[in-house]
Amino acid sequence: MAKQRASPAAAAIRRRIGGPGLLRWVARVTFSVVAWTLLLHFCPFLGIPRPPLHITRPSCLGGRNNSTSASAAASVVALGGVAHLAPPALPPRRLYKSNGYLLVSCNGGLNQMRAAICDMVAVARYLNLTMVIPELDKQSFWADPSDFGDIFDVHHFVNSLRNEVKIIKELPQKFSGQVPLSMQPISWSSEKYYLRQVLPLVRKHKVIRFSKTDTRLANNGLPLKLQKLRCHVNYNALRFTPFIEALGNKMISMLRNSGSFVVLHLRYEMDMLAFSGCTHGCSDEETEELTRMRYSYPWWKEKEIDSEKKRLEGLCPLTPGETTLVLKALGFPRNTRIYIASGEIYGGEKRLAALKAEFPNIVRKEMLLSDDELRLFQKHSTQMAALDYLVSVASDVFIPSNDGNMAKVVEGHRRFTGFHKTIQLDRKKLVELIDLFEDQELSWDEFSVAVKELHWGRMSQPTRRRVIPGQPKEEDYFYANPHECLGPAVKRRERLKHIEI
Repeated sequence: MAKQRASPAAAAIRRRIGGPGLLRWVARVTFSVVAWTLLLHFCPFLGIPRPPLHITRPSCLGGRNNSTSASAAASVVALGGVAHLAPPALPPRRLYKSNGYLLVSCNGGLNQMRAAICDMVAVARYLNLTMVIPELDKQSFWADPSDFGDIFDVHHFVNSLRNEVKIIKELPQKFSGQVPLSMQPISWSSEKYYLRQVLPLVRKHKVIRFSKTDTRLANNGLPLKLQKLRCHVNYNALRFTPFIEALGNKMISMLRNSGSFVVLHLRYEMDMLAFSGCTHGCSDEETEELTRMRYSYPWWKEKEIDSEKKRLEGLCPLTPGETTLVLKALGFPRNTRIYIASGEIYGGEKRLAALKAEFPNIVRKEMLLSDDELRLFQKHSTQMAALDYLVSVASDVFIPSNDGNMAKVVEGHRRFTGFHKTIQLDRKKLVELIDLFEDQELSWDEFSVAVKELHWGRMSQPTRRRVIPGQPKEEDYFYANPHECLGPAVKRRERLKHIEI
């Protein structure tokens, strides 16, 4: 067969490769890469916006994310065969005329304050305010002296929100002698409340302080941009300090080395029992101690509490013994690795005896961290809670024994990162089943089947929040199910439900 003749174009390419054309081509490519890299590095010094980089950045605006770490946003530039990490591009600064300054005094524990910070950023954005770094609660039961920067990465917080809100570390000097107007916004308020009633006050006084910040924004009915901004703050901007993140990742790695693990958020702590008045299973002396504690805190307004009535209404955390029965009934094997996320369990080791007897593979922070590492967290329970938060979000299964702020916020975070399994215990029906079983009115098999059936649809599957007009406390909490930020998964779930019906 005759040899096929090469085309003129192919011949030209072969001539270039074999001659000086290759050197000129390599020089042009190298010059382009170097020039682009220098442009990226010197843009900030020249006052020029960085050219857009095609990188993957965590964002709630385009659906679910599998990572909340900003380090994943770093771009890699290849130079001379060596990979160099370039810092992620900052979002462009939002320019706006500020209507005044917003001071925020958060109240409560870590997750109560976390959700409040997200709400306050949304309020500052909506009213065009300049926000001062939030103050954290130091007067609560825990008396934690930690400041915002002891728990959260301030630099990242400010920079990741620079295209939404201007955030400063302290008021300008000209306001140093001024006493700001202090107020508590009305709970569960819409954006219209802030526009009509709060903004005129800010314009008049220039500086305003919100002395309480929990649940000050409605769950539902807010503009979509504000709902997505709340998610952006929660899942992107509120990153823990590098030290806390590093210790949290260390604990997660140690747990992962042994395979899968379950996090049990056992909210059977002294403050919870005293505050709620839940004393089921406590001795008379313990009940008396918890009651004295409740009366000693003036802001715990509910004093006379019928513990058993409250328990039967599903308003008490499950005891460690009750939780043990539920885990067994749900089918968790004896060798399940269980990390207990909590402070000190009321009653100490004797209260955990039944749980450890049935599930001996129990792990706590004290077993994963050294004494030196733990010593740094003494009297800093909020920072300790941050470690539990990181481990809880990363776990294969998350099971809270009470539906407090941590349970809700972690559930929402796990939904956001891919609808990871969170078992929402139906405590009202569970205590009824437990009482029937302990009174021998149900066999073990009957009890186990009933518990499994009860929780078949309570595993954090995609769903929409429950809306109850006029009863915001009865609605599903926004941070437990921020469905506006979860993208196509919820819509697919809704379509499937429609088809099933």
